Amino acid sequence: MSFFHDLGLAQPILKALEAAGYDTPTPIQQQSIPPLLQGRDLCGIAQTGTGKTAAFALPSLHHFATKPKARQQYSCRMLVLSPTRELAAQIAESFRTYGKFLGLKIDCVFGGMPIFSQKKRLAGGVDILVATPGRLIDLIEQRAITLKDVEIFVLDEADQMMDLGFIHALKRIDQLLPKQRQTLFFSATMPKAIAELGNRFLNNPVRVSVAPAATTAERVEQFVTFVEQREKQTLLTLKLQSEEIDRALVFTRTKHGADRVVRGLAGAGIQAAAIHGNKSQGQRTAALQAFRDGKIKILVATDIAARGIDIDQLPHVVNYDLPNVAEDYVHRIGRTGRAGATGEAVSLVCVDEFKLLADIEKFIKRQIPQEIIDGFIPDPHAKAQPIQLRSFPNPAQGRGRSAGGGASNGSGRNKAPSRPQGAPKAAGSNGAAPRSAGPKPAGAKPAFKQSTPRRSGGRGGA
Repeated sequence: MSFFHDLGLAQPILKALEAAGYDTPTPIQQQSIPPLLQGRDLCGIAQTGTGKTAAFALPSLHHFATKPKARQQYSCRMLVLSPTRELAAQIAESFRTYGKFLGLKIDCVFGGMPIFSQKKRLAGGVDILVATPGRLIDLIEQRAITLKDVEIFVLDEADQMMDLGFIHALKRIDQLLPKQRQTLFFSATMPKAIAELGNRFLNNPVRVSVAPAATTAERVEQFVTFVEQREKQTLLTLKLQSEEIDRALVFTRTKHGADRVVRGLAGAGIQAAAIHGNKSQGQRTAALQAFRDGKIKILVATDIAARGIDIDQLPHVVNYDLPNVAEDYVHRIGRTGRAGATGEAVSLVCVDEFKLLADIEKFIKRQIPQEIIDGFIPDPHAKAQPIQLRSFPNPAQGRGRSAGGGASNGSGRNKAPSRPQGAPKAAGSNGAAPRSAGPKPAGAKPAFKQSTPRRSGGRGGA
């Protein structure tokens, strides 16, 4: 089955997909939709960017199209739980897009917004409710919503739910759901604790896995640049001043670090905004919308947004700081290279992060190629095993020494610089493949390679 009309979806849904420009389902959609149309429970293992929102939204909307029922007060027929506010809002928007011709009432509730207005909207009942666990519990305790009529329950990003400490809320919600229901359980990874959680919710599920848990997006080109910590801001600014970069998502490890990066970029005349837990919901929503609309080209985020931001045609991700957990690296770079597009992810790595880089390379089972910019290495005198690199001069320095301090060999090529002393080399790796043939002309700005998007089954992992 290569087209949505082969899957047996109701005509209003196919019409909405056509209007949105989608005609080809992704692998997880091809595997998930048929059993879900039969009413089976499902356990899906999928990285971000695979199209799993449409995988559960489309068959659920088919259920509503073929089995209409009057709304009940303070009730919902479908409940979707999401770990973050941004992801919840995007899931709700996807339902509205795919169900635009069905006349359904779809609502989204999460913390940081007035609960009174949410209670008022729920009073008449809704067809589909997307919620974060904490706010849903608040609404249940205030008797603004009951779960007794839920027919379809979706638990999305289960592993992040666990990471954020929602396990007790999930167990409580499970006790309030009807035993007779269809349950869909999605997670990027499936360690023992997540599998046990799935067993609690699921009944004889179909199991779907579209990629090994420790692989990164095939369409994302990945590079590391070694740099002194104090020079990261300068290097980031130089990269983002490239005319080829229309939009980039920059990840920092801390909230204060995100704000500091935004201030540094503003000082260089680059419009940027930060999104993290210390921002109000209004500020987060405004920043994300401005980024989507192209009013700002740089969004700086902490890992709260790693799985909660879905931007069409986002070609560039920059890890200003490496994450403490190797798995989070996969989720970060999964923001690009989505829905058939290509993307590029660059990590700025200082000496203190060498251990984190080693953990990441072990997790993804590959060595990440190195990118050298003249003058930006932690220790230019370090000796390590040479690897093939792509390189270009620092535009601030103009002509001069070759990339990474290497001398010209007289043939117009630069000597391949080595990784700084102590930098990791992935086990079993024989080095990274060559990226380009030589440096760019002096004075050129560092540039990322542009992506070429291709529309497929919905926003990848929306």
